[in-house]
Amino acid sequence: MGVEETRVVSARVEIAAPAARVFELIADPAAQPRWDGNDNLARSEPGRRVRRVGEVFTTQLTNGQLRENHVVDFVEGARLAWRPAEPGLAPPGHEWSFELAALGPERTLVTHTYDWRDLTDETRLARARATTPERLLASLERLRALAEGP
Repeated sequence: MGVEETRVVSARVEIAAPAARVFELIADPAAQPRWDGNDNLARSEPGRRVRRVGEVFTTQLTNGQLRENHVVDFVEGARLAWRPAEPGLAPPGHEWSFELAALGPERTLVTHTYDWRDLTDETRLARARATTPERLLASLERLRALAEGP
């Protein structure tokens, strides 16, 4: 019997900032390239702040490709998840999510998860396997620096 592959990875940090401030950085696609620890996001259209499940926001990757990100979970100030897809296509089955828990008025616990259990596109598996907890933590550390900064 072979070793079962882990297809859900996550990282968690405490941030010395209110949950609303942290969530604003996550829910604003234009801010995402500033904290992306994978250095995969080049830019997103400003003024497209996520507000509900069913929305789609577009991001340009550093390689020039576009991704349509389908919002699949949203609770203002607490949870946000999306499934990326090539423009006009259905999402291939991987999901990025954030969960925030207020630990007080100025402290927030943030959990960032990458779930690729439903990913079946063989061309994406190597990249999915390369998305480690350390890469998620790199995003969270950048997010922390922005949220705690001036």
